[in-house]
Amino acid sequence: MTVSLKDVAERAGVSIKTVSNVVNNYRHVTPSMRSRVQRAIDELGYVPNLTARHLRKGRTGILALAVPELGNPYFAELAGAVIDAAAEHEYTVLLDHTGGSREREILVSQGFRARVIDGLILSPIELEAEDLRGRDQDAPLVLLGEREYDLPYDHIAIDNVAAARTAVRHLLALGRSRIAFLGARTDRFNEPSQLRLRGWRAELTAAGVPAPDALVAPTGGWAHADGAAAMARLLDSGELPDAVFAYNDLIAIGAMRVLSERGLRVPEDVAVVGFDDVAEGRYGTVTLTTVSPAKHTIARLAVRSLVERLEGAREGAGDEVGDGPRARELRAEFRLVERESTLGRA
Repeated sequence: MTVSLKDVAERAGVSIKTVSNVVNNYRHVTPSMRSRVQRAIDELGYVPNLTARHLRKGRTGILALAVPELGNPYFAELAGAVIDAAAEHEYTVLLDHTGGSREREILVSQGFRARVIDGLILSPIELEAEDLRGRDQDAPLVLLGEREYDLPYDHIAIDNVAAARTAVRHLLALGRSRIAFLGARTDRFNEPSQLRLRGWRAELTAAGVPAPDALVAPTGGWAHADGAAAMARLLDSGELPDAVFAYNDLIAIGAMRVLSERGLRVPEDVAVVGFDDVAEGRYGTVTLTTVSPAKHTIARLAVRSLVERLEGAREGAGDEVGDGPRARELRAEFRLVERESTLGRA
């Protein structure tokens, strides 16, 4: 039979309210009382009914995460981190992928599952600010990524310009001076690849090293094949770099494949740095130096932002925007992970 709060309260000799406080991890419970109630919970095998708990609050207990592509290892790893972070707050995560389509991102952001979810974490690619200005949904929204929207929604990102400069600075410190950038997009000023390109150019300029456009290789996408194609075009043009900074790890891995096929050694002839720190880069024949965003921090900040808005628990948030607290720009940290693609084998 299902064990209830009442059963636990009777076993522990306390009130149902005290059991509820322990189950909900309220702070104002003495250690001895918490231990007493927990012992009764363990003895009876009580399992909280999370669905009922959320329904009493008028919620579903479900958060949604929408990313461009679940097949991309970065987004797959981020999704796992979001699921773990949500579980700490007793929420389930519904996953969706948009394919980077503006139409799909609009559909997701406008709440086509509004009756199913309590809040949405969205990592957009093509979405424009005007697509969100008329959003009329109760479910709070958190935006991930480096697009700058100037909208009343919490936005979580890393400093892409600073991260790119860190990667290029590492290559310069190794004595490299013809550093190519693979993965540029020229149609969006504040799109992540443009921010990383800006960091590439800024660090080279600060070091007094040329940053010629001939060493900037655009890509149609951000997969292995795109990196391989961009690297081949660059080599075929006669521009031989002594280092490559790639928009992401997949592009970097594709580029390294072409370098190997052309008889160029990594890192002896061409050093390579990626971005995202996905698992694949740690286990290649040549392990990949990469910028590692704090994915678990991004996930925790995103989930906490939604929970705070749902619970109305944010303190000191400042002025109000619309019906909710003022939106925040939240930064997650990053670090450079140095591996064989720049340092060689020990």
